[in-house]
Amino acid sequence: MPDPRLLRFELIIVLALSLGAAAVRAVINFTDVVTRPGGLNDYAANLNSSRADRPWFDLAWQLVSISVPLVPVLLVGYLLLRELPAGRGPGMRAIGFDLRRPGFDLGWGALVAAGIGGSGLLLYLGAQAAGFNLTVVPESLPGEWWKFPVLIASAIQNSVVEEVIVVGYLLRRLSQLGWAPIAALLFSSLLRATYHLYQGIGGFIGNFVMGVIFVLLYRRWGRVMPLVVAHAIIDIVAFIGYAVLAGRVDWLPTP
Repeated sequence: MPDPRLLRFELIIVLALSLGAAAVRAVINFTDVVTRPGGLNDYAANLNSSRADRPWFDLAWQLVSISVPLVPVLLVGYLLLRELPAGRGPGMRAIGFDLRRPGFDLGWGALVAAGIGGSGLLLYLGAQAAGFNLTVVPESLPGEWWKFPVLIASAIQNSVVEEVIVVGYLLRRLSQLGWAPIAALLFSSLLRATYHLYQGIGGFIGNFVMGVIFVLLYRRWGRVMPLVVAHAIIDIVAFIGYAVLAGRVDWLPTP
């Protein structure tokens, strides 16, 4: 194995380029909102919003915002290949990010999504009604032909970036650095919760619990792919469901 100092430096760089930076931004955003007058539910957290007033430029910006965050995932794949000389390392297979078991990944991913997605929605609605959460706006894109493909692509990007980095890669590196399993589990889950803090306290708690469950499942299966599938399904349902239901049902909070 490389020098532990190099592994620590590598880990810091990967997180600083991806979810560690997102955690810092989320903390700043939450601090800004919580120190303003009113309750958290008086403010909104916009996830997929328009970036230009002309549709084709808006689409171009959407594609860029989806593509660029995937670069750290490519970096992780490269670093895993470099674990052995001449690039003979295991690569993404080391964390189970591959297509070797599609039936297993899709089946378990769908089951996990059903369980976590339903309970997560109830937690969000309760926290938002109690004033502990911002009003989350999953999408506010214009009604162009590319709206739903962009939402699906955004959901898949979220799932790949988060599960590959905060579960597969992070746990592998922390194990190589000698962290105790419980410490690695808590760090991974706390990181996930922190970069979702922009949603409010409910989002923090819900994602911490999700992080614990995902780490335990990853350790049981040795594969990150079912978690990617589960996360993608959860986000796709949330994004498209909001686009279809917002303003048409009374139970779904809107700004």
